[in-house]
Amino acid sequence: MERSTNWRWERPVLGIESSCDETAAAVVVDGRICSNIRYSQTEHSLYGGVVPELASRDHVRKIVPVVSRALKDAGVGLGDLGGISVTQGPGLVGCLLVGISYAKGLAAGASLPLLGVHHIEGHLLAGVLSNPSLEPPLVALVASGGHTDLILVSDWGAYEMLGRTRDDAAGESFDKVAKMLELLEEGQTVMGGPAVSRAAVGGNPAAFDFPRGLMNVDGFDFSFSGLKTSVLYTLRDRSPEQNAESLSDIAASFEAAVVEVLAEKSLAAAEAAGTGTLLVTGGVAANGRLRQTLTSSALARGVEVVFPTSELCTDNAAMIAAVGGFRLGRGERSGMNLNANPRMELPGIRGMKR
Repeated sequence: MERSTNWRWERPVLGIESSCDETAAAVVVDGRICSNIRYSQTEHSLYGGVVPELASRDHVRKIVPVVSRALKDAGVGLGDLGGISVTQGPGLVGCLLVGISYAKGLAAGASLPLLGVHHIEGHLLAGVLSNPSLEPPLVALVASGGHTDLILVSDWGAYEMLGRTRDDAAGESFDKVAKMLELLEEGQTVMGGPAVSRAAVGGNPAAFDFPRGLMNVDGFDFSFSGLKTSVLYTLRDRSPEQNAESLSDIAASFEAAVVEVLAEKSLAAAEAAGTGTLLVTGGVAANGRLRQTLTSSALARGVEVVFPTSELCTDNAAMIAAVGGFRLGRGERSGMNLNANPRMELPGIRGMKR
């Protein structure tokens, strides 16, 4: 099936991603990944969360070697590129500015087209990088450390917000619970999801009756703050010895609560939209329990579920380069006055904007 939008941007596109604590660069040619380099910051584990100032400084130190490695691995020079795309937002403003400033310098020096792109649109197009035949219309669940959104994709570039979290994102809840359970060690990246999943192995997911926020409420919004608070109170009301003995059960019960809400809401949205396809993307989409639950449940409900590869679920620059190729192919460009937009809205979005 021929895509309804112009993806024919056959020259290599360099993508740069620096919205949070990943310094990443990649080269993509017409949907084919030629290189995908990522440096993950680890010092934030000392503080229990990403420290914006430290993240910005680390981007400054790493962006030059990361971009150089991406170009080298792809076997291209600046003169071979057809354009440069960089994350404009949303994200941490200082971190975004590092990537944007470097991208602007490269584009100006090599007289290349420049395009600022939306981080969430990158997660959407990560699905195409892994599944080239993926076509709208579809419903996408974007679940990450900063976002939990349900988006109707009528066409690439034409989006409608069906629902989003009213408080904490799913990935943020994983991070905070991992901290509560003391699962993150010094020197690890601040990614609580994998740590909680490892701790949940062998645990009883029904041992603790944690709340499922907004599960029985009409609409497709999410809420995870009550779940996170419930875990906190459970740990507070028990002895350290009891918590240690029940660690895997607590982790498994928490993970099960998050997964149940994400799976039920997203499948219901896909059914209501009548698209027949659900794309699940973002860092939380790498969660094994979520993948297993959605795959089995979707089959019974006649919904096809599509996931990017695990590497493309988390923040990466290949997805930013993919958006660049898509939008450069449509003739879009950014000027040298491109600036960071930490609260940037998804281009072409309709529906709720809060």
